[in-house]
Amino acid sequence: MSTLINAGFAGFADSDFDALAVPGLEGRMAAIVRQVRPKLEGLGAALAPYLAELCAEPMYPHVAKHARRSVNPPNDTWVAWSRHPRGYKAHPHFQIGLWSTHLFIQFAIIYESGNKTVFADRAAHELDSIRAAIPASFVWSKDHTLPDGTPHADLSDESLTEWLARLKTVKAAEITCGLHIARGDERLHDPDLLLQAAEEAFRRLLPLYKLSF
Repeated sequence: MSTLINAGFAGFADSDFDALAVPGLEGRMAAIVRQVRPKLEGLGAALAPYLAELCAEPMYPHVAKHARRSVNPPNDTWVAWSRHPRGYKAHPHFQIGLWSTHLFIQFAIIYESGNKTVFADRAAHELDSIRAAIPASFVWSKDHTLPDGTPHADLSDESLTEWLARLKTVKAAEITCGLHIARGDERLHDPDLLLQAAEEAFRRLLPLYKLSF
């Protein structure tokens, strides 16, 4: 955990979340690059060894560049870890990122992934184990471009089954699941507490990652 502290990482401040509300593409990207991206790069490097050990395979960090954007500014930004050194979108992956309202620590299998059918099939047969493994407060989403989702405690087996079926049949379908931490939470201000929260969240999400292959 000293990796972040030695790099001068002091956690996330309100100004980091405010960067996601700066008006305009140019201004917001400048704020993200200046304030948030160095912290995400630090998290990426610090947590890669832990994720590699957890997943029993190399895990490579990738910080979002938002290079495709030409008009609309990004509403969130993140670092992702995948088993592939060249990218993450086409593969099941883990993420830590920020919206203006909260930080998220999650598993994601998005629309570009070729593993969606594998995950959907395997997860559909493991609903009981998923129900037991995922903490009640973790949040599921079927659209990673929206900040909110459905708490695990409120997501019925019927709804999750429908989401998984959609994941197989709809090209744009995707699923994320993880921990949301509201801005201002003390864990975000302390590197040790934040890394502890991230490691515990990833450990709880590992069964979902394993179901993707």
